[in-house]
Amino acid sequence: MGIAEASPTTLAPLLLRNLATSLFVFADKSLINLSKKYKLLQLIHALIISSFLFFLRLLPSLFPSIHTVSDDCYPLKSPKDGSYGTGGSGDLGVSRALTQLLSIISHIPVSSRKYEVVRSLAEKLIDENHWEGIEELREVNRVVLSTAFDRSIGLIEAGMIERGFCQEDNDGENGGGGGSVGGPVEFGLGRVVRAVRFLGESACSRFGRVREVGNQSGSSVEKLAAEVLWLAQKMVSCGFGNEVCGRWASATQLGRLSLSAEPRLQASLVKVAVFLFKQCREMGKDEDEEESVKQQQMQMKLKMLISWLPLLCRGSSGTDAPILSIGERRELELGLEEMIGTLQQDEQEQVLALWLHNFTYLSSSDWPNLHASYARWYSASRKLLIHQDQ
Repeated sequence: MGIAEASPTTLAPLLLRNLATSLFVFADKSLINLSKKYKLLQLIHALIISSFLFFLRLLPSLFPSIHTVSDDCYPLKSPKDGSYGTGGSGDLGVSRALTQLLSIISHIPVSSRKYEVVRSLAEKLIDENHWEGIEELREVNRVVLSTAFDRSIGLIEAGMIERGFCQEDNDGENGGGGGSVGGPVEFGLGRVVRAVRFLGESACSRFGRVREVGNQSGSSVEKLAAEVLWLAQKMVSCGFGNEVCGRWASATQLGRLSLSAEPRLQASLVKVAVFLFKQCREMGKDEDEEESVKQQQMQMKLKMLISWLPLLCRGSSGTDAPILSIGERRELELGLEEMIGTLQQDEQEQVLALWLHNFTYLSSSDWPNLHASYARWYSASRKLLIHQDQ
């Protein structure tokens, strides 16, 4: 339902925009690698990005025949085969109703008195589905909550990119990365992108078009981050802890973007990471589980550590007050050490090199302190080397 009329006149500018975006992304990858070495190319890179974003914002104004309609505006309309989410028409709209509620929640401002009404209703229906103990209703909860979780992460990423935040490379050189893609011009590039955003909005207004990007007036990224935590808590309470941890571990782009985010947003994302690290810690302890399942859980722990350990080292721990007490910080450190200890020797090296790089990035932070894990890994590696020589 993305386009009101699929006429050639309507599709032409959209195809042009998609083609230009694909070509730009392909060419930009090579330019990023070169720009790390030459400052002049960094400035050219910033100029090209700003010009391209300005072009994309002007494109809808040059073709007023385009009228996009968000899919979220019609969440109750089912597919042609009558199924939605759970694979059958027998849900009688149960999944579609929850999908609509969760979509509305992400668009209503927190200041609205209707926000708590809609959120309470959604929470009540999710809890009732869970308490019924019926597999079909559990599946409805799983599909709807997972979809909402992924959508909220996507909206946060889009909002951060729109604000001009740059991704940071955690898998770079020097054994762990963490260096900025933009290098010394990272913050300058952010200002350029925000200036282009302002100019683009002014141009759209001058052409008489209203900007419609997910109703961001009521969907600040900080609010969405708080809702991601709520959705994660609901998924865990419904018995879907493994799935939500896997989805969070796979959110590598959000993990990179979070390193250059505003302190308030970083604090909100740290809350989510801490909560899901605690859930991830308990995985793989069931001796009755199959070996293949345990291996999948180990890989999930590795991905979680690589994606979100840098934010724990460099992220804000709270703007007005600390979000974690001293006891909670120590508990998480022990959990991280336990998770690292279950990994293979080469995987431990990968995680600990990443931790050391990001731990030393800020002189004002000394958490999480994983010196004990680092010492144990190094001692074990030294023993392996000695045994190989004998």
